[in-house]
Amino acid sequence: MGKDKLRKFRENETFRCMVQPSTDQVLGCDHPLKGNWGRDMFGNDNPIVLELGCGKGEYTVDLAMRNPSCNYIGVDIKGARLWKGAKFVEENDIRNVAFLRTRIEFIESLFAPGEISEVWITFADPQIGREKKRLTSPLFMNRYRNFLKEGGIINLKTDSRYLHEYSKAMALKNDLKILACGTDIYNADKEGIMNSELKSVCGEKSVEALFEVQTFYERHFLAQGYNITYLAFTIDHQGEYLSPEWDEDRWKDENHQAFAVQVH
Repeated sequence: MGKDKLRKFRENETFRCMVQPSTDQVLGCDHPLKGNWGRDMFGNDNPIVLELGCGKGEYTVDLAMRNPSCNYIGVDIKGARLWKGAKFVEENDIRNVAFLRTRIEFIESLFAPGEISEVWITFADPQIGREKKRLTSPLFMNRYRNFLKEGGIINLKTDSRYLHEYSKAMALKNDLKILACGTDIYNADKEGIMNSELKSVCGEKSVEALFEVQTFYERHFLAQGYNITYLAFTIDHQGEYLSPEWDEDRWKDENHQAFAVQVH
């Protein structure tokens, strides 16, 4: 392990905004912050929004700075990546941001029922052929439901049409309410999303942020001419979530073709 990475790990331990639970604290038991994030981390009872797989945290931080009336938690397992966002938060004394270094599989041990208002999934691995690892699979949807409030929202922003189409099919299969959907949000679908039901549910500023806040990967994909997709739906559902029936082979082929163009 490089010296710079070790330095970042040591510095992470000093950041007020960084939570790094041990495996023993989340495997088969509840973390002390579960149900207490508002009181113990943020000192208020404002809504809490998660970003899963937040990387360096730029999306989490930008959303938080635009909306100080909400608290934001970026979740990732890579400590060296989280360091960048956490360092910025500490140096600028941003009080409505925290970072959580853990595996998303352990998420239920860290948040209590109704504690989270909204989840963002930004440019996640589509996990082609591995549904159980996909962050919008029935397995993960059941996990999210255990801590999202009634009417809680999942936001998926991705360059992967495979992941977008799977997630849309999953939402339809389980009768989840789709608030907004588009496969080219900066062009053909922008007006529709701006005027969708999402605006009345989340507010105009949140919809505007969808187009104005971009991750490093998003900027990279846009520069190469790729379309960015978006899907927002509510979590409410009775019973187990079911896997969708969808044209996986078609979107798998398109995803592979797009990747082949990208790497060449």
